[in-house]
Amino acid sequence: MATDKSILAKGVKYLAGALPLLFLGPVVITSAFKNENHPLYVYVLILGILIALAAMFLIFKGINTVLKSLFDGDKKP
Repeated sequence: MATDKSILAKGVKYLAGALPLLFLGPVVITSAFKNENHPLYVYVLILGILIALAAMFLIFKGINTVLKSLFDGDKKP
């Protein structure tokens, strides 16, 4: 079983990009809920939710890419 290292590196980059978003999303959402009477509350909450969704997408994409590099590497002729 051969691992395609370039695809594996790409998957690790996706996972590394998701790491800061995993911390930033909940912090922004918590900050929004602490300031519910502020006029920008809704916009900050939407921003936090979008950051959290982006983190989830990058994790999915990263794990999918890592698994593809591990298991699709042996299908080459």
